[in-house]
Amino acid sequence: MPGDRRAFSFETTTQLPPSAQGKGRDGTRYGRSGIIHTPHGDIRTPAFVPVATQAAIKGVLPEQMKELGAQCLLSNAFHLFERPGEAVIDEAGGLGRFMNWDGPTFTDSGGFQVLSLGAGFKKTLAMDVKGMKSDDVIAKGKERMAFVDEDGVTFKSPLNGSKHRFSAEISMGIQHKIGADIMFAFDELTTLMNTRAYQERSVERTFRWAQRCVAEHERLTAARVGKPYQALYGVVQGANYEDLRRHAAEQIASLDFDGVGIGGAIEKRVIGDTCAWIADAMPLSRPRHVLGIASVDDIFACVENGGDTFDCVAPARVGRNGAIYTHDGRYNIKRAGFKHDFGPLEEGCDCYTCTHYTRAYVDHLLRARELNGFTLATIHNEHFFITLLDDIRASIDGGYFDEFRDQTLAHFYANGSRG
Repeated sequence: MPGDRRAFSFETTTQLPPSAQGKGRDGTRYGRSGIIHTPHGDIRTPAFVPVATQAAIKGVLPEQMKELGAQCLLSNAFHLFERPGEAVIDEAGGLGRFMNWDGPTFTDSGGFQVLSLGAGFKKTLAMDVKGMKSDDVIAKGKERMAFVDEDGVTFKSPLNGSKHRFSAEISMGIQHKIGADIMFAFDELTTLMNTRAYQERSVERTFRWAQRCVAEHERLTAARVGKPYQALYGVVQGANYEDLRRHAAEQIASLDFDGVGIGGAIEKRVIGDTCAWIADAMPLSRPRHVLGIASVDDIFACVENGGDTFDCVAPARVGRNGAIYTHDGRYNIKRAGFKHDFGPLEEGCDCYTCTHYTRAYVDHLLRARELNGFTLATIHNEHFFITLLDDIRASIDGGYFDEFRDQTLAHFYANGSRG
């Protein structure tokens, strides 16, 4: 039989009460705790989803991710398509079995590569943007490696320069073979520097692609007999424009998706508003995933206004470069003062790194570019974000979210942290 759709569902545990500061309709605050049920286990939300881009967290084993509290992992369909290829993962029994992870998994559709390969802006999606508007925007020193048309996107491989084609149907085919519990519809991710006219065209194109994704998803679900049901999330784009975001949210809500991805480059000053605009249009039964966000203040703003799950590469990426997250802010472990510091990365932290190793040792490893340094810094940073979302969830259930938010942000940003 085809996968049973009833294996995937979402239930709300606790809803934040409305307030005068609520950004949703009639002062609604869409923040909530809940449970996403998947064929490979439950995800208690709000939750942080570490990014295992190529079916791996760089330097950290899946068993270690489980030990530090990760409930689920997210991989990227485009990168797995390039290597080892979706057929290999399908033959292995799906993404989780391939990387020895027995919990829930997500795959990003490849839509992020529309921006990262097309315009060259790779990692930061919550932006402060000033300056000109342009539809031919390209990051300084970058070559355009993705070209969008009505049917899909032609990519130039960052590995070897070969050309590949992604469309709604191709993305769905790849993701079904990868076999994650939760997939995303193929979308066009724009920059905040694109013109209003282009953003309008892009929103409509993403909707047409979403319709095609739903149709192909239904076809493949019926055809892939004996496979667990894979949930499909639609993605809402629209940049900073409230009317476009609301329009796109209504479009995605009208289709038979299992959940929604809040996507696109978002300016920090409206990140909470954007989540609320989208949540206004969404059925409460659909979980809401915020793509690519990991700044502490952004997470609180998104949770309060409807974000259920979050993913970002930042904890691992910046950790490999020496940036360490703590409850008192983010600091660089490679500062000279830490060479003789034999305390933990963060006092009071119970992660494996902090209970076994010192700042001086991690500083040495990272300066020497020893892989153990990448491992230890990543373990701590991923633990920080996983635990932060766990604590936020507890504060919602316990009725003290506002106090916890204010105290956490005051401590974290007291010294001007960039986090």
